[in-house]
Amino acid sequence: MTESGAASHASASEVAYHHLRAQILDGALLGGSMISEGMVANELGMSRTPVREAFLRLQGEGWLRLYPKRGAFVVEVRPHEREEIVRARVLLESDAVSRVSGDARLRSELVERLQTILGGQRDAAAREDLHGFAVLDADFHAAVVDAGGNRLLSDFFASLSDRQRRMTARSLWKRADRLEGVLDDHTELARLIDGAHSDAFRIALESHIRRTHRELLP
Repeated sequence: MTESGAASHASASEVAYHHLRAQILDGALLGGSMISEGMVANELGMSRTPVREAFLRLQGEGWLRLYPKRGAFVVEVRPHEREEIVRARVLLESDAVSRVSGDARLRSELVERLQTILGGQRDAAAREDLHGFAVLDADFHAAVVDAGGNRLLSDFFASLSDRQRRMTARSLWKRADRLEGVLDDHTELARLIDGAHSDAFRIALESHIRRTHRELLP
């Protein structure tokens, strides 16, 4: 294979990988679905070889499970994993809010950032852009954790981001009417932060997460 051919092949594999990964995380490919190399290759207008490489990469990351001659199974989020993610989010975000509650400047900066994200979410909701809404949802909660000023906790929260994004997107695909409810919840969470009501924030946050993922959680 020539150098240019190898580069083109690698590029095709990257395209297939990012396309499939985005579909999984955004809920377009549901857990439990079966997909084939041929199906994806036809959709993307490429040969099966780069698709096969993308499948192997996604299997290594835990998103797909491959079955010879049958295709790839989209791995579902396990019930215990969902619950663990919720608990981790509540702990991390609540800790950050407790830290900023005693600092008016930090609270003000965080609330300003959250209001900016909320504006973007309102625009995404008006356009019925579920992907954009889910990305901004992740940004909202990451901003809360980052405000706590603990880089290790921020990095840990970021490591959960793909699973959070997948859960949020899956919930919104099932209930697009939930967008307004999420906006209301985020508005209330920002208000509680602004008022330094850290205990009330924790309660409201857990209720918000469980409402958003009602169909996915026990």
